[in-house]
Amino acid sequence: MINADKKMNGKWLLTGGKIYDPFNKKYLKGDLLINNGKIDSIISGKEEKDINVLDCKNKIITHSFIDIHSHFREPGREDKETLETGCMSALYGGYTTVCLMPNTSPPIDSPELIRFINDKTKDFPINVLPIGAITKTQSGKELAEIGQMVKEGAVAISDDGIPVEDSRIFRFALEYAKMFNIPVINHAEDVFFRTDAVMNESIESTKLGLAGSPHITEAIMVARDLMINEYVNGRIHVPHLSSMESVEIIRRYKKINNNVTAEVTPHHIYFNDSALNTYNTNLKVAPPIRTEEHRIALIDALKDGTIDCIATDHAPHNVEEKESDFIHASCGMTGLETAFSSSYTALKEHGFSIEDTINLFTSAPSKVMNIKKEFLEQGSNAEIVVLDQEENWDVSEDNFKSKSRNSAFIGETLTSRVKYTIFGKDCFIND
Repeated sequence: MINADKKMNGKWLLTGGKIYDPFNKKYLKGDLLINNGKIDSIISGKEEKDINVLDCKNKIITHSFIDIHSHFREPGREDKETLETGCMSALYGGYTTVCLMPNTSPPIDSPELIRFINDKTKDFPINVLPIGAITKTQSGKELAEIGQMVKEGAVAISDDGIPVEDSRIFRFALEYAKMFNIPVINHAEDVFFRTDAVMNESIESTKLGLAGSPHITEAIMVARDLMINEYVNGRIHVPHLSSMESVEIIRRYKKINNNVTAEVTPHHIYFNDSALNTYNTNLKVAPPIRTEEHRIALIDALKDGTIDCIATDHAPHNVEEKESDFIHASCGMTGLETAFSSSYTALKEHGFSIEDTINLFTSAPSKVMNIKKEFLEQGSNAEIVVLDQEENWDVSEDNFKSKSRNSAFIGETLTSRVKYTIFGKDCFIND
């Protein structure tokens, strides 16, 4: 069971901070009163009896974050992450809502497994929303029980790291998902073009002697998917964008179809492929980290709204899978606990405000996944994050609540930090 650092029983007043509402994009004056885990009111200059105080001086009080792309590995690979440790990692990263990808063992491809996720997490102090597989066993050959999974609570469908190569099956998935108004999320890589690549194809891959994946590998799949989606008038979400060509394709299709959305990860806007010169296997991800030109294009796409939001693609791996040579190491890195700080550190250099970054973690993913949220609705469950915009902190292995430690941000100095995450009466504190 998940245990909070502090239980906020009774009345609590969050004082001294700036209250930012990302859903209405405005600041509110006063202090936030929470009563037994429920939003009470914004008060100014009032003294009440029997009230506890949480000092938020010089900090920002806002809605907690929403991650629409995480991997918690349970069932089947609890050696890497469990539902409990994944949720702990999320809470300390400022998240109170996470959407879980289905690439577990077995894959989440049935209503029974959706129910398993929901039953296992129902008492956790966090909203866990499962994503069901597009096809049975993620084989790409036969549609999974999409309607029944939605009935049990699936919020989207995806075969995650395995793209649906069969265009006919992908069309059927879009048409079927359309009936339930849920997005289809397809891993955007042409696997035949990628072959055995382990990083981006560039001068850096040549220097390192590693097989590279051309940046158009992603764009080829994005173009196909959006063309099919336009034909059936479906709803599609493109995950973890990495290339400027993909951005241009999405920009073009967004002009004619408002049911196209996209995300980018913190690591794709923070790093470029020169960072791989140490053969750090934590930087081996799919799609790969690309050149500086592509990184800047991704940031520009966030700025103009072509990319809708930031998602972590939190992908824990154990020591054995990462402490290997670069060719044989597994793809993926953890990301929940560094996501906001690394994103703000990267984006502030390009004119993004702290408010812009908060929006990309709250109102934007809420809209993408149609997750209904309001920041300060009286009587609603408190879902609050308190941020220190000015804190600089050095990322170390000791920072993480995740069961795995495969973070490429270890050793980096990041700006801004989550100080408190509040879900109802439960408060999680980063010292």
